[in-house]
Amino acid sequence: MFEGFPRQSVDFLKDLKANNNREWFEGHRTDYDALFVEPAMQLIEALAPIAASLDPPHQAIPKVNKSLRRIHRDTRFSKDKTPYHTHMHIVLWTGDHPNRSAGIHLVLSDSHFGFGSGHWAFAGDGLERYRSAVQDTAVRAELDAAIAAAKKVGCTPGEPELQRIPRGYDSNSPAGDYLRRKGIVSRTQDAAGFDDRLFGKDATGYLTEILAALCPLDRWINKHVETA
Repeated sequence: MFEGFPRQSVDFLKDLKANNNREWFEGHRTDYDALFVEPAMQLIEALAPIAASLDPPHQAIPKVNKSLRRIHRDTRFSKDKTPYHTHMHIVLWTGDHPNRSAGIHLVLSDSHFGFGSGHWAFAGDGLERYRSAVQDTAVRAELDAAIAAAKKVGCTPGEPELQRIPRGYDSNSPAGDYLRRKGIVSRTQDAAGFDDRLFGKDATGYLTEILAALCPLDRWINKHVETA
């Protein structure tokens, strides 16, 4: 039973941010297990039946590199060689892979709790299906409604990735904002702060409200893009 994150989990992330090196981490591995892995697994287990009941069903698997993303950073192609992520990243996904499916993401950092849903970038024919879908007035209205539902819990889309509507599409299209995107995500945009419910017995209920508000966007993606 999940009864909220320990507030010490935030302190652990804050200390890791200030000491992002292997020596410090290995010296605090018991804190990592107790304040990072254990509460994350308890939360994922608590959310699993709730996630499965959503439309569409979302997978919540309490394993590292499943719903709990790895704390170790892949530094092979990055100038930033710090070895650890300084946040806890939990994903509930709808398809065959956490990184290749529409999903709901929950992120605990030292300064805020963020969340959102959607699919960051559509691959292959998915992008063309997405662009075709948003030009249909009725289908676009469904997407508008999903975005509005996410906004009720503080989530909004960021700026489009493209400065201009892609070649071959009407430059005056009412779907212009959507057409300038390579994927569609609505999230909290890293606003600072925490809701106190996250640290107490009301945490599961609080998160259930968030999941309910975010799943319509994943439903739209699965209906019109991923499984079209």
